[in-house]
Amino acid sequence: QVLLAESGGGLVQAGGSLRLSCAASGGAFSRRAMGWFRQAPGKEREFVSAISWNGQSTIFEDSVKGRSTISRDNAKNTVYLQMNSLKPEDTAVYYCAASDRGATADWRDYVYWGQGTLVTVSS
Repeated sequence: QVLLAESGGGLVQAGGSLRLSCAASGGAFSRRAMGWFRQAPGKEREFVSAISWNGQSTIFEDSVKGRSTISRDNAKNTVYLQMNSLKPEDTAVYYCAASDRGATADWRDYVYWGQGTLVTVSS
């Protein structure tokens, strides 16, 4: 089993930046692809970004592409999501998740989930 704990959320002004972290314990983290998802109030959970087990492959949702970076440090069992030029529509609870099927955008491929960290972007 993989336990995931997100951190780094908070209140930021539009145009600002945040780096979210997700610390993992157990469950062979270094061999799993990892993803970030988010859920805004009243909306469905949506994919944000994912990274392969070795960090060599990354994918992004279109609205964050070009202003976000995903990375991982397998020695620290941690995955990061750097988000720049934040917009009010980025406001959501951000979840990291561990995949059972590689770095995909489909939440059904992710078998372990953290509790989430809230990101609020003010205009």
